[in-house]
Amino acid sequence: MQQLPTPSITRNHQSHAPLSELDRITELAGDLAGQFELVPLLERVLGHAVALLGCESGSISIVHEAEGYYRKEVDQGVGCHQGQTFPLTEGLTGQIVATRGTVILDCYASVPAGHIDPDDPRWRSAVIGVPIAWDGAIIGTFAIFSNGPGRVFTAEDASLVELFANHAAIAIMNSRLHQAAAAKEREAAVAGERERAVQEVHETIGRSLSSLLLHLDRADKATPGGSPSIAHIDSARVLAHEALFEARRTVLGLAPSSLAGSTIEEAVRQELDIVSAGYPITITLLVTGEQHDLAPVVAHQLFMVIQEALANVVAHSRATTCRIGIFYEEAVLTVIVEDNGRGFERPNIQGDIGSTQGRRLGLHGIAARAHYLRGEVHVDSTPGWGTSIRVQVPYSSNGDASRERWKVLVACTQPLIRAGLVRLLETSEPSVQVLGEVTTLEDLTESVSLLQPDMIVLDDLLLGEYAGARSIGSDTVERPVVVVIDHPTNEQLTLSASSGVRGFISLSSTPTEVARVVVAAARGDALLDGAIFSRLAEGRGTSEPAANTSRLTARELEVRTLLAEGLADKQIATRLGISVKTVEKHVGAMLRKTGARNRTMLVTGAVGQASVGSRTR
Repeated sequence: MQQLPTPSITRNHQSHAPLSELDRITELAGDLAGQFELVPLLERVLGHAVALLGCESGSISIVHEAEGYYRKEVDQGVGCHQGQTFPLTEGLTGQIVATRGTVILDCYASVPAGHIDPDDPRWRSAVIGVPIAWDGAIIGTFAIFSNGPGRVFTAEDASLVELFANHAAIAIMNSRLHQAAAAKEREAAVAGERERAVQEVHETIGRSLSSLLLHLDRADKATPGGSPSIAHIDSARVLAHEALFEARRTVLGLAPSSLAGSTIEEAVRQELDIVSAGYPITITLLVTGEQHDLAPVVAHQLFMVIQEALANVVAHSRATTCRIGIFYEEAVLTVIVEDNGRGFERPNIQGDIGSTQGRRLGLHGIAARAHYLRGEVHVDSTPGWGTSIRVQVPYSSNGDASRERWKVLVACTQPLIRAGLVRLLETSEPSVQVLGEVTTLEDLTESVSLLQPDMIVLDDLLLGEYAGARSIGSDTVERPVVVVIDHPTNEQLTLSASSGVRGFISLSSTPTEVARVVVAAARGDALLDGAIFSRLAEGRGTSEPAANTSRLTARELEVRTLLAEGLADKQIATRLGISVKTVEKHVGAMLRKTGARNRTMLVTGAVGQASVGSRTR
């Protein structure tokens, strides 16, 4: 028996191989490119090797050395029990693994515990056994039998089999990598579908429980004092509140599918690999500081910030390099995305975010996610020099989210529009939670008191009733309102001004536009269509006395003008070079001087009747 060293993958056989051998090796290399089905590939490798050696029989086995067994994967012309498994103490494969190298035998009968029947012609044939190695480990074996006792294999024959064993190793590892990637993709799809299903069930249960609480509150009011039913109603209310809390806690505890089982850094690196493979751009990632455990909602929102920023770089910047930084600081987590692209042609990017005329949906999405986590976003861009996006969010020591989702109450009289709104809000923006759906003013008033939403979405049919109720003091809590309306009249615009309306959406609005307007209103910003805003401003004095602006100072008038443009306090502060607190003081002073109850009324001047109503409370 001869024993040769483990083969080298880079062995060169050109000086010994005839043209037919080169043709076969070239053809085999083509077979390996992009093919991932293991058995057909191994059959091709084995067939080429057997043919080149002038033989007819051979086999390839897959070795599981850690588990102590091997499997006969491919068998050509040998009764070696293809598909069966055996311990590594048996057969030619066991001998190859034990010696850790190539084995040449003049007669297979010398193999201890061999699996070929003694009546088989190959029992007395010569055999070459070669390990299939990868990264220092034996992952399989390659065996070729002579056609009879007269053939003796040489070291040159063994070298050729070693070359094909290297091809087999590539085929096995490619197949394993492909299977692992496919399994991971399936797991991600299952996790995403599970998360979507849980989220949808949670939203349905949440609205049902909110409706249940509303009816329990009505039952409590309708039950006479001292009735034994009150105790049962109170118990039911407590259980409903606990169930609603647990449902929210459970769904918020689910990690996004893109981050399932990995940290935000790992998810970002995977995203960078995907982008780098598909686009000619060099991307680097830097992570510094003592890492904190992030709540799933925080990790998800920051991952989406980086993903949206990368999408902007790829789609618009024409950049060749991009740098991403994740910085764990003492009290905040900072994410920076910089590129060397063409930058923005308009210098006032901060004014675009959240403004009435903003068109940069990607930047708005980044800003909305930062504000959702009660963080800050800064965008610096110079034409020809690139863009830098810096997002900074706070986190507590235990990684809790900075705030819950924006709570929205949908009030529409038309079931189809109501259902469509709920669905759009649930799927368009993870920072929005629909607390409930109502159809009447009575339900709306009670739901606002009971559920305490952050904002309300109304249709045009309920707008007039809601404005009338506010004018007589039925609802004293100031909440932003978004109105669903296609062609507003001057009267409706005036009603909107006196009802805390911060935005309009129409039946033709896209999901992205709906999310933008609702999130902006919840943040206290205003996103108004230019035509609607012009009509609102033009009609401000048609049915209500104009606001008393003669007492306003020059600085207050500047602040009021910027409010009319839809800018938030921070944007106004940046524009005027003053602090945010100073802006808030100017707004408070203008509200007192004009008698306006909210910023929309201050901008439009529709304060007359509302001021009278506020004085009669």
